[in-house]
Amino acid sequence: MATVYTSRVEELGAIPSTGTVGDSYDNALAEAVNGLYKTELIRMQGPWKTVEEVELATLEWVWWWNHERLHGELGMRAPIEIEEAYYAEQEKLPSLTG
Repeated sequence: MATVYTSRVEELGAIPSTGTVGDSYDNALAEAVNGLYKTELIRMQGPWKTVEEVELATLEWVWWWNHERLHGELGMRAPIEIEEAYYAEQEKLPSLTG
């Protein structure tokens, strides 16, 4: 899979966002989320019988993660609260195009 990814990145002329082999410093957030996904969903609710079961459970987990799970890094708020507050604040700013 990594070979296919690397070939596709090169084909597109893009610069990959991955670091050197064996380190994930530039992908720390993704690694943290992946670890929590595996801990909170995959290992806790398995064993899984079908890929479809995993897909549906993943959709539900992502919704829960964004709408209900409280995140310490966000002041014990859910990401949706942060997003809604951000857009509410944007509506208060004066328009630069008028």
